[in-house]
Amino acid sequence: MFKVAILGCENSHADGFLNSIKTIERFSDVEVIGVYSEESEAAQKLNNEYGVNIMEHYADLAGKVDGVMVTARHGGKHLEYIKPYIESGVPVFMDKPITIDIDEAVVMMREFEKNGVRYTGGSSLRYCELVKRLKGDVREEKGGKTVGGVVRAPIHEHSEYGGFYFYAQHLVEIVCEIFGSFPEKVRTSRTANGLTVIISYADYDVVGYYMEDITDYFAGRMFEEGNTAENIIVDSECFIEEFEHFHELLHGGKTRIDKKMFIAPVFIMNAIMVSLESGKEETICWERINEI
Repeated sequence: MFKVAILGCENSHADGFLNSIKTIERFSDVEVIGVYSEESEAAQKLNNEYGVNIMEHYADLAGKVDGVMVTARHGGKHLEYIKPYIESGVPVFMDKPITIDIDEAVVMMREFEKNGVRYTGGSSLRYCELVKRLKGDVREEKGGKTVGGVVRAPIHEHSEYGGFYFYAQHLVEIVCEIFGSFPEKVRTSRTANGLTVIISYADYDVVGYYMEDITDYFAGRMFEEGNTAENIIVDSECFIEEFEHFHELLHGGKTRIDKKMFIAPVFIMNAIMVSLESGKEETICWERINEI
């Protein structure tokens, strides 16, 4: 039996993972022995529903578990929560946003590398069928070379959980997954409904629409012979596949995500904010990512 702790259980991920463990046979070898949240009612809800123990402090189970899942809503808490567990080298699931700070992202990956930590996480939207299909179309140049793209996603700029960063990684990671993790530049402008971001690659641009008043996601690709665009369907299978990757790590599996690609969204999100403040196109500071 693999013993796991969930740190920061305010969002639906913690509930979804516990439900998967409870209802899906192949995950029955996982036991969540503690949940922690600064919001006591969130931990109490999971205790009431699943009988899991409530931790008094996020570090209480350091050295006592086989894996850790960080699902705190505020990305600024993620490195703080995981630090006590890194030295033990146990597998880690890190929810979006990985963190909200470039320096923290670099430190986190350095420590993961140093201690042999295998990791997974980020946005669950990468597992949606449309995202997978468009990614394949770009790689295979289906219908000809890609000449542009568009992604629309919700944003909660005034969230108490880090403002812009709380939801921003979903759009960024959809773009990265489909079109590539390392665009060159971004330009951000404010609209009546949110933010518009032009994300520039060497040969084309992808336009990202962050909108406050929507809850759905949309992605499209323009290519030499035409275009395709659809709503992204987010269902329980995305979250199950997300947990499946963590389950593989518990069983000794290898990390599937390149270390630079894993933290690339943090660099892009920061560039988006710098551009919004400057009113100019900003080059993404990829030189920092080479420090890991």
